[in-house]
Amino acid sequence: MKRKNVIIIGAAGRDFHNFNTYYRNDANYNVVAFTAAQIPDIDGREYPKELAGDLYPEGIPIFAQGQLPDLIKKFKVDECVFSFSDISYQDVMGIGAIVNSAGADFKLLGPNQTMLKSNKPVISVTAVRTGTGKSQTSRKIIETLMAQGLKVVAIRHPMPYGDLAAQRVQRFATIEDLKKHHCTIEEMEEYEPHVSRGNIVYAGVDYEAILTAAENDPDGCDVIVWDGGNNDFSFYKPDLAITVLDPHRPGHELQYYPGEVCLRTTDVAIINKVDSATAEAIKIVENNIKTANPSSLIVKAESTITVDQPELIKGKRVLIVEDGPTLTHGEMKIGAGTVAAQRLGAAEIVDPSPYLVGSLKETFAKYPHIENLVPAMGYGEKQLKDLEATINNTDCDAVIIGTPIDLSRVIKINKPTARIHYDLNEVDGPSLDNILTNFLNKQQAELV
Repeated sequence: MKRKNVIIIGAAGRDFHNFNTYYRNDANYNVVAFTAAQIPDIDGREYPKELAGDLYPEGIPIFAQGQLPDLIKKFKVDECVFSFSDISYQDVMGIGAIVNSAGADFKLLGPNQTMLKSNKPVISVTAVRTGTGKSQTSRKIIETLMAQGLKVVAIRHPMPYGDLAAQRVQRFATIEDLKKHHCTIEEMEEYEPHVSRGNIVYAGVDYEAILTAAENDPDGCDVIVWDGGNNDFSFYKPDLAITVLDPHRPGHELQYYPGEVCLRTTDVAIINKVDSATAEAIKIVENNIKTANPSSLIVKAESTITVDQPELIKGKRVLIVEDGPTLTHGEMKIGAGTVAAQRLGAAEIVDPSPYLVGSLKETFAKYPHIENLVPAMGYGEKQLKDLEATINNTDCDAVIIGTPIDLSRVIKINKPTARIHYDLNEVDGPSLDNILTNFLNKQQAELV
């Protein structure tokens, strides 16, 4: 029987997982290419033969998504599978129209085809958009579980932007492991808060192999927390699903893929940032939760912000550096650094546009809504140097670091820096402590 020729449309994450779980060992399909978007410089590589399996002895090439129509014709493609996240329905179907107009079928794979089952209890933490506060929610959950004496292993949504074969299974237990695995700023922002609190983090490319390693971690594993990213749904079947929503972007929970999937399948919906959003926006989000998933528990939470050196902000001209993906494809116009500057009375938020260097000029051209903030872009050495030069060129009194890691540890900043820390604090609805206690009691009862 003729094999179906397939292109997987992705961004170095869900695309590889969909291949591994659905296509890799199925002789009915022939995956001729991946395409890459969202993340800079991830095309021009190949999915290596070591990961691709026996059906793909030469590996699989990765092309830029802009080449999609030509690739469909060149490889006589039968179907294209959309496999990345945090994208509006209009844009998803725009890609679908490109695929259909080139003659191929357009396909989405769902949880039943791609979720793996663990032999450990799994708590998934997902979000409806990038930058909702999912990471601080994961941290709060893990701290609560560890306080009960449980060994928690976090498995992070993939960010494999380097040597894919070398990144098949990655284990992070110390800050030194971040250097060992040549982590980007985006990776450090997600892994460092975990390892600094004493729990193990796994990530990589092959999430079946990662799951096996996590379940058998040498330090022990009682519970797995899926620390999702980029509003994707979990790679593992959750026993408790938690989804975070953002009232700074009301309505997006029903407008972006696959964020709405996360909302409709969650057990607990957390409306974060209620301390900095309007009552009207919070109500819109709450009503959308009740419409889409009326059986879910609703928790309202503050994103509590603390500043290590507030005197560097009050009355000063400040440059604000925020989390990169939150500002770029997350489309946010503010972050924790901005909230801190407003609350502490900064004299001016300095516009960085006259001082932009290299790749940051391209980022601002692509995402003009960023305006007077600097996204912490650090996917490679060049972007790190451009970020460092832009910050150091800017005429300001101090730099507010609104990213989850201390940027001054990875780049040299020639100005005083004030670092922002943010944590989840539930203010209405059931507490996470009670939710997790009830979950653990149920798990224990099922074992008996």
